[in-house]
Amino acid sequence: MAGFSTDPKSSGEISGPVRDKLRTALLAWYDRAGRELPWRVKGGRADPYRVWLSEIMLQQTTVAAVGPYFRKFLELFPTPRTLADAPRDTVLAAWAGLGYYSRARNLHLAARSLADAGVPTDEAGWRALPGVGPYTAAAIAAIAFDQPTNVVDGNIERVMARLHAVETPLPAAKPELRELAARYVTAKRPGDWAQALMDLGATICTPKSPKCDPCPISKWCAAFASGAPEIYPRRAAKAARPERHGAAFVVRKEDRLWLVRRPDQGLLGGMAGLPTTPWRDKKWPRTQALDHAPVEADWKRVGQVRHVFTHFALMLDVYRADAKPKGEGFWGEAGALPTVFKKATKF
Repeated sequence: MAGFSTDPKSSGEISGPVRDKLRTALLAWYDRAGRELPWRVKGGRADPYRVWLSEIMLQQTTVAAVGPYFRKFLELFPTPRTLADAPRDTVLAAWAGLGYYSRARNLHLAARSLADAGVPTDEAGWRALPGVGPYTAAAIAAIAFDQPTNVVDGNIERVMARLHAVETPLPAAKPELRELAARYVTAKRPGDWAQALMDLGATICTPKSPKCDPCPISKWCAAFASGAPEIYPRRAAKAARPERHGAAFVVRKEDRLWLVRRPDQGLLGGMAGLPTTPWRDKKWPRTQALDHAPVEADWKRVGQVRHVFTHFALMLDVYRADAKPKGEGFWGEAGALPTVFKKATKF
């Protein structure tokens, strides 16, 4: 078996009969073995609202984690209008635990546009909405409107890197992989094609230990022919994840906690959270940390939590006291808190 050319400037076999055979094989596999997902309609167009909602939730989040949140959101906000009219705090509370909270804020803003101006019908229209990037816009246009857009996520990048044994490491390889993916896009079942590639990457062409025997396109895969498909995509060495430090303050009144509203800008913007120090590169000494406590009290350090965000890991010292805080803040429940603060309430 001869693999495809890895030169993105050369069409090679990609544009000919081999491409069509590969597409046919993958789409047949998808019809037979593609995942059943609550937002998916096989062989037809899905509801654009459901596709948009699922794609926003799936950014940086697994399908398994998204499923329950997706169902909950549809129950609470079955249409763009109901989502647009909901108080932002209600939307953020429903999102709590899913992470990357700017997605929820942008979702709420975009819902207002959908409710007032209608649902866009093309990639450019979706791209203009808050929180909708090139991948998400292309995915919605393909899946909900059957448009032949070039949908490229991490799963599809991995499939293309292996199919063509691309030697350029990520992230530098991204433009090359995008160009390769574009050569398989046609007007025939573009939404199913995009989802078939996603499913192949998620279930067969996995990051570790790819399942090449049942793969429907392994006969055309250059990485499989090399005998070491798992080494693709190549990756540049990662820089060490930096650590930041802070302190959080826990005050309870029966089953409620003293909470503050975080600023709209920045990490966890607009969310309810425990009072904290600023987060910085070095550890807070106790006396300096307590300068940021919500009230003077007999604060006891009861533990420490570690939480990993995308770009850094946070070490949070947890202080607890019996106190009656005043001023900016409110009594609330732990269930609506982001995960990092839920961890801090366990002591």
